[in-house]
Amino acid sequence: MPVPPYSSLGEFKTGTSKSHLSKALGFIISRILAMWKLFLIILTNLFAKTTVAHKFGPLFPNTLFDSSYCLSWRLSVEVNNAGPWRSVPMECVLYVSGYMLGGQYNRDLETVMKMIGTYLDGMDASDDGMDAWVLDIDDTCLSNLFYYQGKKFGGMPFDPAAFKSWAAKGMCPAILPVLDLFNKLIKRGYKVFLLTGRDDLTFRDITTANLQDQGYFGYERLIMRTADYKGKSAKVFKSAIRKQLIDEGYRIRGNVGDQWSDLQGDYLADRNFKIPNPMYYVP
Repeated sequence: MPVPPYSSLGEFKTGTSKSHLSKALGFIISRILAMWKLFLIILTNLFAKTTVAHKFGPLFPNTLFDSSYCLSWRLSVEVNNAGPWRSVPMECVLYVSGYMLGGQYNRDLETVMKMIGTYLDGMDASDDGMDAWVLDIDDTCLSNLFYYQGKKFGGMPFDPAAFKSWAAKGMCPAILPVLDLFNKLIKRGYKVFLLTGRDDLTFRDITTANLQDQGYFGYERLIMRTADYKGKSAKVFKSAIRKQLIDEGYRIRGNVGDQWSDLQGDYLADRNFKIPNPMYYVP
């Protein structure tokens, strides 16, 4: 007959109670330690904000490097209240990097795509083949995030030579939700025009190859900046191209871009959809 672990029922009950008590105490202690760590993190964060504000406060009044200020700044950028701006404020560089890499950018992008999908579901392309969509390329169809990571996510002023060198590599990855939208538009019978401010003479071949490498097939036309529009703003250039398309008989049902200059101006689409981009501004 096996020997029981306790010599009596009383000892068994006592041992069980001690085991439960030990587990309960362990749980309570672990929660206290977790709360203590959280308190230390909060205290450290407050101390860091106070120290930074004391050191740099005159440069950034009333911000204390507070993410709530940077959220408000990003909102102003996205709704175009900020107007022309040269670079991300220094106190918001970490915030913008967290926004772009931490998941919120992707969630915002998916929300835009859902709204476009709702708009698309409410109509059909006409049988004459003249219903069109216009899509921007840089940071709409193709992402330049790898490049801007090296530029402090827009915290450094725009460097035309460095960006041209990056674009010439033809390594921009597709922004996948936009690629899905592109394929949906093609499948539903819309003519898709890819419109970019990239220089035609310098970048046509590499941009075409980059688009193909990333899965963009079947678009109607890739339209790039020619010598006729050298020195013109993106807003003026893209307005003129939309006029040309309308003069050809196309009906621009939708326009998608990451810059307000992609969407504003003359000869507008029936609906305009802006993709978030707090890293730079193109007039």
